[in-house]
Amino acid sequence: MEGRRLRLNLIVLVTTIVLQALAISAEFFKPFNVSYDHRALIVDGNRRMLISAGMHYPRATPDMWSGLIAKSKEGGADLIQTYVFWNGHEPIRGQYNFEGRYDLVKFVKLVGSAGLYLHLRIGPYVCAEWNFGGFPVWLRDVPGIEFRTDNTPFKEEMKRFVEKIVDLMRQEMLFSWQGGPIILLQIENEYGNIESTYGQKGREYVKWAASMAYGLGAGVPWVMCRQIDAPENIIDACNGFYCDGFRPNSYNKPALWTEDWNGWYTSWGERVPHRPVEDNAFAIARFFQRGGSFHNYYMYFGGTNFGRTSGGPFYITSYDYDAPIDEYGQLSQPKWGHLKDLHAAIKLCEPALIVVDHAPQYVRLGPKQEAHVYRGSGVDKQHNSSVSRNENNCAAFLANIDEHDSSSVQFLGQFFTLPPWSVSILPDCKNVAFITAKVGTQTSIKTMGLGSSQYFSSSALGFLSLHKEESIISKDWMTFKDPVGEWGESSFTASALLEHLNVTKDTSDYLWCITRFFVSDEDISFLETNGSIPKLIIDSMRDVVRIFVNGQLAGSAVGRWVRVEQPIHLVQGQNELAILSETVGLQNYGAFLEKDGAGFRGRIRLSGLKNGETDLSLSSWAYQVGLKGEHMKIFSREGNSSVDWKDLQVDSIPSILTWYKTFFDSPKGDEPVGLDLGSMGKGQVWVNGHNIGRYWSKVAPKEGCHSCDYRGAYNQNKCATNCGKLTQNWYHIPRSWLQPSDNMLVIFEETGGNPLKISTMLHRTDRICALVSESHYPPLHMWSHPDVVSGKISINSIAPEMRLNCDDGQMISSITFASYGTPHGSCLSFSQGNCHAPNSLSLVSEACQGRNNCTISVSNKAFGSDPCRHVVKSLAVEAKCASFSNVF
Repeated sequence: MEGRRLRLNLIVLVTTIVLQALAISAEFFKPFNVSYDHRALIVDGNRRMLISAGMHYPRATPDMWSGLIAKSKEGGADLIQTYVFWNGHEPIRGQYNFEGRYDLVKFVKLVGSAGLYLHLRIGPYVCAEWNFGGFPVWLRDVPGIEFRTDNTPFKEEMKRFVEKIVDLMRQEMLFSWQGGPIILLQIENEYGNIESTYGQKGREYVKWAASMAYGLGAGVPWVMCRQIDAPENIIDACNGFYCDGFRPNSYNKPALWTEDWNGWYTSWGERVPHRPVEDNAFAIARFFQRGGSFHNYYMYFGGTNFGRTSGGPFYITSYDYDAPIDEYGQLSQPKWGHLKDLHAAIKLCEPALIVVDHAPQYVRLGPKQEAHVYRGSGVDKQHNSSVSRNENNCAAFLANIDEHDSSSVQFLGQFFTLPPWSVSILPDCKNVAFITAKVGTQTSIKTMGLGSSQYFSSSALGFLSLHKEESIISKDWMTFKDPVGEWGESSFTASALLEHLNVTKDTSDYLWCITRFFVSDEDISFLETNGSIPKLIIDSMRDVVRIFVNGQLAGSAVGRWVRVEQPIHLVQGQNELAILSETVGLQNYGAFLEKDGAGFRGRIRLSGLKNGETDLSLSSWAYQVGLKGEHMKIFSREGNSSVDWKDLQVDSIPSILTWYKTFFDSPKGDEPVGLDLGSMGKGQVWVNGHNIGRYWSKVAPKEGCHSCDYRGAYNQNKCATNCGKLTQNWYHIPRSWLQPSDNMLVIFEETGGNPLKISTMLHRTDRICALVSESHYPPLHMWSHPDVVSGKISINSIAPEMRLNCDDGQMISSITFASYGTPHGSCLSFSQGNCHAPNSLSLVSEACQGRNNCTISVSNKAFGSDPCRHVVKSLAVEAKCASFSNVF
């Protein structure tokens, strides 16, 4: 009886907890409405200047989501923006997946529980450098379908999925009017880029898509980006590196920037793009200066293209995107910190920005210098705002768009020095709160390390290279050779050359195409007499082919719809030709995606024999989808024993089409883990059954990287890095996919590599540096100090601050350089100048050493005296970070 009562009490308790959790998750905010006018989105009755952080839930693991959202909020974001990935959610028509990395509901609820809003970009075409642009490959097989145009089969499928997502969000009470975080939706994506290709049918499709979306009754505004003919009830928005000149297609719509390309994607064998934060901040400040009201980073966190999700073709597994939060989930400094300060400065201006009901006052300050002034006199009386709207509200943006020279200008009776290619933000029209070209936040130097044992061979700003004698993952490897050609009963034969995707349905990157042909004695004599070599000619192929003749590799080719002429060696009698056709990410951008396909186009011919060319396209071909190891799932715990693994023999390295397996212990600590595959060739990698992604050890060109000047218009080729190095050699292994020991690593290697050199390392910050001048703007948080607000003290009387931060779980273990005065150099190469406060090192060490973070006032008072009168002084500091576990 007592046991039954206890069980009943436990059931009641659990039920109560579950109901409470449901109640909390069902309403993150008091229900509110969202609308818009010509100036801004109106959230709960108030115009808002909004900062959005772009991140995609499948490009991280669920255990990372909360931390990423929290870091976005700390960085000044008001909302999170994400696409919805159709091919991830409906991999088979009618069979839905909302689990794991595709648990969209969980992600949206986490955003809401953090107190942030959400912009849900349903598409369902997303581009995003994602496989097939987010479309499921089965969509190609719908009879009569033509993507993204006035085509009934496509519109029916698109509506069904969009309606599924909207209904799911409504059922989970996730729209703003239900107390949820979703304040904005998107239909389609950059369709204006290709609309003209479809003619009138494209124009009709835009109208249909808008009407369909609006008719779903979601209750929040819809957006179409890069869509100048978006209907009146849909907001058209800007995507690009700069959007300050963008104007929506109706006076009744606000200026929204849905994609600020603060980085760029990377292809195998190419340089890695970098966008200077000074230019990114300049572009954002100009957008708000000239009337913008909603800005989203694409990306704020880029993440990883796990598995086979990377699009392209040829886009790498990393989607770091030079984002403020790096691929591993750590802050990328100075980008994150400088942009955080920018966001704070914009928020200080918000009371003035939201009340101006017309264009801001324009003031010409010089030939390439201008100001835009927002004053409180333009009160919008249609909306009740909690923000004070009075005549004293005034904010100004002073821009110098000269790419070379600073300029001294007079504004409202004061003189200001404007650096080149910069915007100075004055929240009160008097005092500077932020200058886009002045970076006062720290620079973090990331490393791959082994806990407390780190041995560095060289250094460069942003990354340190590491000797890896102690980092080798394992010496005990086993191998399994995947067979060439047919390997299972699932193969089939056709009297035609079939299109790759029609056969594989993208269930694998790999498709074997096998045929046989006879070579006569006369053919051999003809070759010997003429000294000629027969060739295999493929009219057109993508992305990779590997040509095997009689079981031996004859050659390979890489490209996008390129011609191949491969010399081959033949024998008298029957010869077997086996071609391994490979995809490296399906096309994700452009018109007529359904027709793009993969594999071969045109004919495959044999030339050089006695009777001339032979058209092998007309032969009988056998087809085998995928690899035997894939089919047996030997990368999983359940399937790895299904094949006969052999001990790796050193003299068998390298070896093509080979599986490798080993077991390893996780690196100690909580920091993110990276896997170095630089010693390998091309293939895929699994850890404990999770597909980490494709790897490919391709080297970027040696030329094209040079010192980067932030000044002037940016493009993706302007500030390239990584010249002469592997495009990618480190691969992220999420901590949640690891266990303390006995982790199973399985690799499929296509071209031959050396697994004995594979290593794992911890990804973390090793050094932090900062340089702040006493002429830098005062701390932004002090603008809200009661004494500043009341006018008791001037904001300009407050000294600038230097803020130093190691990663979570780390502490500042030592100060390796500190100088208050006139230090020279930059991060990792600071030196003392003629002016130097002798107590600099001891004072900074006392303030910072042993702490995760510290703040130092950059002033004579902080250092006890003025080390050199009538000279503008700066504080330069370099510090070392270490894990708490390695120190104590």
